[in-house]
Amino acid sequence: MVTIADVARHAGVAPSTVSYALTGRRSISQATKARVEASVRALGYHPHAGARSLASNRANVLALVLPMREGMHMPVIMQFVVAVATAARRHEHDVLLVTADQGAAGLRRVAGSAQVDGLLVMDVEMHDERVPVLRELDRPSVLIGFPADAARLTCVDLDFAEAGAKCVDHLADLGHTSIALIGAPRAVYQRDTGYAHRTMAGFSAAAMRRGVSSTTVPTEPDHESVHRTVTGLLERHPQLSGLVVHNEAALPSIMEVLRSLGRRIPDDMAVVAICPDDQAERLIPALTSVHVPAEQLGHHAVALLMAKLNRAPTPPLTLLPPRLTTRATTR
Repeated sequence: MVTIADVARHAGVAPSTVSYALTGRRSISQATKARVEASVRALGYHPHAGARSLASNRANVLALVLPMREGMHMPVIMQFVVAVATAARRHEHDVLLVTADQGAAGLRRVAGSAQVDGLLVMDVEMHDERVPVLRELDRPSVLIGFPADAARLTCVDLDFAEAGAKCVDHLADLGHTSIALIGAPRAVYQRDTGYAHRTMAGFSAAAMRRGVSSTTVPTEPDHESVHRTVTGLLERHPQLSGLVVHNEAALPSIMEVLRSLGRRIPDDMAVVAICPDDQAERLIPALTSVHVPAEQLGHHAVALLMAKLNRAPTPPLTLLPPRLTTRATTR
């Protein structure tokens, strides 16, 4: 293995000069720096990751703060985790996954440990107790999601309000006049989670704008709960002809219950989902859906955090526009 001493001998300089040339921690002449860099290339020298961390005063680790809470759909959550880890690796950073639901205290503990350079925060609530702490920390942070008050924060998310509205507009354009939103589990709304809150708000506002009769209900993902939710909707709203579903875990049961009740899709009931494309395409029939771009959001969040670590300017709020793909469940 080539060492820093080997590079120093090859370049005819002291080992400390090689270190200064590689880290930039002390000024040296351009000629000396060029000689060191030429020796590095000639010998194939690669600085040790630990040495690079010490030299840069960085841990080369990003924290992904993702509390495990009731009502979360783990297959979609893992898409975010993989996206963040993949993007971080491209920047030669590892990811520390923090799953304890410890709120503000948990953020202070992680940031104060000197184990991480910055924080990515998920499952953001409208009035999230972690937000004031993020503003105070000496570590940069990026939220995947955004709270009611996003001042002095960096946030990235899908525009869920527009996603809800796009689903309504699609159904209204097809002539539906009575529609419903089957949303996330009740616990998600009780926490006032940002993405669920904004989807419901966008759905309701668009229904009012289009003059469409609408209702919203949460549902637990188990089959019995879904059956209760769907049959109850149909009993209370017999003219209902379109569903928007923002609950990935409940989707298979919703489709099965509709079939068991003799509702043909899309002839008797049109269905639009807000979910990742791969899930929409796996179901039979394939679902018209607004894509949840977990990979794009994860990559974008890491890019923003790396820019902040490098003291580059970043936009305070990035909302990705929703994309609706028409498939077999609407016509």
